[in-house]
Amino acid sequence: MKITAVLNRDGGTFKTTDMQAYCASAVKAFAAKGHDLDCVVVGGDEVVSALETASTSGADALVAGGGDGTISAAAGIAWKTGLPLGVVPAGTMNLFARSLKLPLDIWKVLDTLADVQIQSVDIATANGRPYVHQFSAGLHARMVRMRNSMNFASKLGKMRASTNAAFGVMLDPPRFEVIFDIDGDGRSDERPVSAISVSNNPLGNNALFFADDLTTGKLGVYLADPLEPTGVFSLAFDIMRGRFTDNQAVTASTAKVLRLHFPKHRQGAACVLDGELLRMPRDVEIKIHAGELKVLVPAQKVAMPA
Repeated sequence: MKITAVLNRDGGTFKTTDMQAYCASAVKAFAAKGHDLDCVVVGGDEVVSALETASTSGADALVAGGGDGTISAAAGIAWKTGLPLGVVPAGTMNLFARSLKLPLDIWKVLDTLADVQIQSVDIATANGRPYVHQFSAGLHARMVRMRNSMNFASKLGKMRASTNAAFGVMLDPPRFEVIFDIDGDGRSDERPVSAISVSNNPLGNNALFFADDLTTGKLGVYLADPLEPTGVFSLAFDIMRGRFTDNQAVTASTAKVLRLHFPKHRQGAACVLDGELLRMPRDVEIKIHAGELKVLVPAQKVAMPA
């Protein structure tokens, strides 16, 4: 296969990596399995254009390396073009790579991707914009906004900023109204909440909020009741132990289509889509697109007969 790898040199681990040596290792790993890899290293502001160029240049598959934002953008392009996508997890959280059960070491993952085992998984859209992890509003959006206002220049610095922002949100949790309609059943419910999260497949029992299975064909829908600071602390504790759905303030369900309406929408309201802070629309339609994204995954291990 002819494969193009687009690597974001500004993404997490790549900031301190010899990118020339890394590309040489990547080319060698794919060549050993009979594939022709073209390695392109770009800055963060050039990633999307480089991926779009690669997707129309005759490549049989794409590989993207960087943080969750880079991988989300790459997944959207791969989905629209029908090309398989390989993920090099070079970010802070690497949530999509975790769901795909890929090695999180940027060097070890090369041999895994070079096997070119293709699987069809789900991808979601919010008002037509694709995402692979989650749409969120409320607590998470406020935390991301606070974190982005802080200065950090490294992976560790980003983690510290996130921790500080989380404590800030605990002291001043948001509260807003939402009207939601699940799967267009004609029944709309209205309720006040402090947080909304809609994930690409239901989230697993883990502290990092990623799905264990990307092939269920369903969205994970999570609403948190209005919370006081003590309630936010309790929710954070349950999140850290990977049991957030056990929290009495959280309602969990699944859907194929979810429509959200914010009746008291404020102009400055924000939401988060795969880690990116965006302006919140008054109305949001979220859909799951079952099996429409092709990805490179670890080769299936075949059990040897006894």
